[in-house]
Amino acid sequence: MYVPATPAKSARTAPKGQQTKAVIVDAALALAAQIGLEGLSIGAVAELTKMSKSGVFAHFGSREELQISVVREYHARFEQEVFYPALQTARGLPRLRAMFANWMKRTSTEIDSGCIYISGASEFDDRPGPVRDALVESVSIWQAAVLRAIVLAKAEGHVQQEADERQVAFEIHGLILALHYEARFLRVPGAIARAHVGFDNILLRNAVPGAPGATDAPTPVPPSASTSARRLRTVR
Repeated sequence: MYVPATPAKSARTAPKGQQTKAVIVDAALALAAQIGLEGLSIGAVAELTKMSKSGVFAHFGSREELQISVVREYHARFEQEVFYPALQTARGLPRLRAMFANWMKRTSTEIDSGCIYISGASEFDDRPGPVRDALVESVSIWQAAVLRAIVLAKAEGHVQQEADERQVAFEIHGLILALHYEARFLRVPGAIARAHVGFDNILLRNAVPGAPGATDAPTPVPPSASTSARRLRTVR
């Protein structure tokens, strides 16, 4: 059952038309998380919001515009939950750690609800058009922010000068993708803990020892993850 999100104060004071549009986008985002962007339709959203199809259509004009609005709303919420809070921490590894911690927190909830970025990439990877462009733009903005955080960490002397910033960013992103695959698709126990271990090990290889936020020793694999690995070996 769809439960509308609590509107922000600015949304409550917005004109009625904007409030209605925000309610529609909120419902469409919840639906897309479950069935994907491709599953969205004017009719399905109208039914979910108890509105007429013509009423929903009046705000967007097409299914494609609705999909793009969902992508943009998802990106805005992602920034509010993951990126902006991390800016309150000091530059360097502390900020990079905060970004990853916030990212992991959001990802942990999306194991059940679904991630628009990941499902959208699967749906639109070979389908050029405005929806794919909106997805690519949003993901690229976030990846650039992660890369920038690593570059700043190197400038602060927290990351080794010989470290490849793009490789570090690639490996961090890979942890999130692996987490979604193992936790959401395969339902492997301990996947979230393994992702945290993986991040610490990335820093162990690339951070300057003793730097703020650095990992000074290998992080042990959590018992639950080890047990899962033993079970897999036994099955094989």
